[in-house]
Amino acid sequence: MDNHNSNDGQAIKVLLADDHQLFREGLKRILNMEEDIEVIGECSDGSQVLESCRLYQPEIVLMDINMPVLNGVDATAELRDALPEVKVIILSIHDDESYVFETLRKGATGYLLKDMEAESLINAIRTVADGNAFIHPKVTGKLIQQLRRMEYLSETGAISEDHAIREAGVKFVAGDNNPLTRREAEVLRLMAEGRSNKTIGEHLFISEKTVKNHVSSILQKMDVDDRTQAVINAIKFGWVTL
Repeated sequence: MDNHNSNDGQAIKVLLADDHQLFREGLKRILNMEEDIEVIGECSDGSQVLESCRLYQPEIVLMDINMPVLNGVDATAELRDALPEVKVIILSIHDDESYVFETLRKGATGYLLKDMEAESLINAIRTVADGNAFIHPKVTGKLIQQLRRMEYLSETGAISEDHAIREAGVKFVAGDNNPLTRREAEVLRLMAEGRSNKTIGEHLFISEKTVKNHVSSILQKMDVDDRTQAVINAIKFGWVTL
């Protein structure tokens, strides 16, 4: 595998948080084979994560979502509040999109399934260390399907737009770190509900071309390549709640 030097030549410091010792040992063996990644500490339940981070000072925590005493979701929230500079990649057996939304909302930057290949894990660590989010492709696909499902149901009249909104349960929350204009924020909220450019335009009484321009501006400001990633980041930043 290629070496990665975006961290100024320093190894990416990783803490493992998982209650299965054999799994931790396997991860440790795999990751320590990479010159640019170093496992510097371990813990076996969520209640130990904050103390371990203060002790070992990792850049990234690989966090099991199901742990005793304190689960990975709550441990992520605790870590976000106390040490926001530490990034969390969730390791999970759950591929349901609701788990992804919840972990992103609580502060995670990555979400991986435990059946991923070693190369994908290493790529995820490097991606998150570079300041980007990383979602397992299988889960990303489900997120896209959910957005498209809501769009299809509302556009075909199988359910009304208002019903689609209630089912999606999406709300937009303004924040101090939100770079979007008021109109762009509204477009993003409607994107999160799974609406197409056409239905967004109809809802806001603007042309589809104008919607496309707003979407392009949103993607540029959020430094993402597609609508799904924009929605994922909006949930992560707390701009959209479910």
